[in-house]
Amino acid sequence: MSELIRPSTVLPANRQKITIHTVDGLNLIGEVATPLKPAAATLLCLHPLPTHGGMMDSHIFKKAANRLPALADITVLRFNTRGTESEAGRSDGEFGNGESEKYDVEAAVEYAFTELNLENLWVIGWSFGSELALSYAKDLRIKGLILLSPPLRRTSEIELTFWAKDGRPVIALVPEFDEFLKPDEARSKFSVIPQAKVIGIDGAKHLWVGEPFVYIALTEILKIINPAALPLPLEI
Repeated sequence: MSELIRPSTVLPANRQKITIHTVDGLNLIGEVATPLKPAAATLLCLHPLPTHGGMMDSHIFKKAANRLPALADITVLRFNTRGTESEAGRSDGEFGNGESEKYDVEAAVEYAFTELNLENLWVIGWSFGSELALSYAKDLRIKGLILLSPPLRRTSEIELTFWAKDGRPVIALVPEFDEFLKPDEARSKFSVIPQAKVIGIDGAKHLWVGEPFVYIALTEILKIINPAALPLPLEI
């Protein structure tokens, strides 16, 4: 007998606690959730602003880890940036206002490839995490960027120009009622990147609260990295 997928639903996966080591000597707490069969793609998650509650368990990322390995054959790698705490523990160091987090992103990318041997890796950043992605997720092994609610407050023209020349996909999912950057403004700002795609999400706000918006977010992500897994089921 089937049952609805609820906010607390955790579906089968291989889940492993990990520790990522940065070049400046910090230990970052994380988790990787892998499918029980070969993965179609990998998501490396960069969480929202830790000084406003962002962490590896921010709800879309936690639900992605709880569901996508089983429903879509996706590996989900999450971690706490420096000084950030979640149920899994607290990463070393202190919040660096998006500057020293450079070492965190680069270490996580390297860990994904060299320690975990993950393939077809996309970096997904949410809010503050989207700015980290644009600034530091430039490793040529990365397939592209997915940006949730990008505020672009810390993102310079230099970063936008880099991605314009780079050519890899940059997809921004922008809520209609985002408090920091709405879809039309986002389209204007991302217009300097020819391959960038801005998708407006009707009715959503910056934090994507509510299961309907989680479903939309996960669906839009899968359209990019594994459309064969769609539509996502609503029950199991």
